Amino acid sequence: MSGSSERTRHRGKVYLVGAGPGDPGLLTLRGKQCLARADVVVYDYLANPALLRLARPEAERVFCGKHGDGPRMTSQEEINALLIEKGSAGKTVVRLKGGDPFLFGRGAEEASELVAAGIPFEVVPGVTSATAVPAYAGIPLTHRECTSTVTFISGQPGADLVTPSVAWAGLAHGGTLVLLMSVSQLGANLARLCEGGLAPSTPAALVRWGTMPFQQTIVGTVADLGERAVELGLKPPAVVVVGEVVRLRDRLRWFETRPLFGRCIVVTRARRQASEFVDQLEGLGADVMQVPAIEIVPPVSYEPLDAALKRLREYRWVIFTSVNGVGAFLERLREIGGDTRWLGDTSLAAIGSETARALAEAHLRADIVPQEYRAEALAAALTGGIVCGQHVLLPRAAVARPILPETLRALGAVVDDVAAYRTRVPEGAVDDVRRRLSDGAVDLLTFASSSTVRHFVDMVGMEPLSVALAKRNRDGRRRVEVGCMGPVTAMTARELGLPVDIQPATYTIPAFTEAIVARFCNGG
Repeated sequence: MSGSSERTRHRGKVYLVGAGPGDPGLLTLRGKQCLARADVVVYDYLANPALLRLARPEAERVFCGKHGDGPRMTSQEEINALLIEKGSAGKTVVRLKGGDPFLFGRGAEEASELVAAGIPFEVVPGVTSATAVPAYAGIPLTHRECTSTVTFISGQPGADLVTPSVAWAGLAHGGTLVLLMSVSQLGANLARLCEGGLAPSTPAALVRWGTMPFQQTIVGTVADLGERAVELGLKPPAVVVVGEVVRLRDRLRWFETRPLFGRCIVVTRARRQASEFVDQLEGLGADVMQVPAIEIVPPVSYEPLDAALKRLREYRWVIFTSVNGVGAFLERLREIGGDTRWLGDTSLAAIGSETARALAEAHLRADIVPQEYRAEALAAALTGGIVCGQHVLLPRAAVARPILPETLRALGAVVDDVAAYRTRVPEGAVDDVRRRLSDGAVDLLTFASSSTVRHFVDMVGMEPLSVALAKRNRDGRRRVEVGCMGPVTAMTARELGLPVDIQPATYTIPAFTEAIVARFCNGG
């Protein structure tokens, strides 16, 4: 008994986690918890890579699977051995599987191998593509006026890869049929249904990459859907729905009617700043590609900032020109043992509503927020509030426009312009965005600051950008458009040779989002 207990104590645990059908928002809370504590994540092709960000940075990530109908990158036997190896080494392992691990997912086979090896495991069910994908296509699987019967079917042949593994002749019962893993055999499988007595005119739909922003749906009949799929060159992953419920799609489709559906929008903000913008765009149907053009890092030295923070009460004004400046200021204040009480009666100014909101979240109120969110307007707003000889602190990026400190000094202020943070080009490849630009798969590049414009051009290169921006749609508009959140950012973009198609009147994320929707919904 003691030997058995000793072995158990040194064993890890494997979580067979359903990753859902593709939309990362459909991962269960339990799945998220498991990813957060994982030492190793073993994931397949159908697991959205965005889910890997839920794991700790130091967690080992191992890809295993196959690309569509291509060759398997890792055999099932190798996957089983890997799970046992990592579990035996005392690791917490998440086996992240597309959809649900126990529905056509070979999860039961992996669990059996873990049982045989004495490795503890847990099954975390996932939202299966069998139900989620039809729902995102506007096809209910049951309806009181159509059917109350649903059958889920694997469209792959049997173990010998020749013999059908399904008794097709018995499925022509009038209920809803959902075929998974059926693209390569679609024509043959639909023909078998007709041979079994199903009317060739029965409605059928194929949904490729369901729940994703690039979801593609074709509707036909049992007689012609297979041929249409071949003509369009459709490949896995796809779900096929057969039955009268398909007729309801015209009335119930919701996912594909969102205003930005199918639009690929590149977001270049620093990742920790981009969440609100990304959430808004994705909620409107966009395929958001996050390519952070800047990374926020500490200044070369904290000495000037620390010295200023230790004499905060001497300043009449502290002026913030960005959300990053607010965050860096408050974070450093806490790190040196201070808090907002050190501000005393010091007045605060913010360049815009987002910066003011960042202050408000720290229970600080901005005394001045100009109507126009730019340095010139902020300087003008401060003109009546600056008295000659007053000390002003300007904690901001290490490299920033000189207009604000120059104007304040001209008013007689003693300005300490200190670096609270730096921006730099993030490490990492940009091959994916270059490829998408080359393929004409990007609709919009978005920039929220001058630094993101400059860094993005440096990252991607002006030559591939120029080639992409020269391409035109049939209506004569550029295939790739450019959006800038404010006039200074737009000026930088034009100086670097980028045309600007979208610029909101108000320099906020909600206004920027509204301008993007208006652009694409008015003939875009």
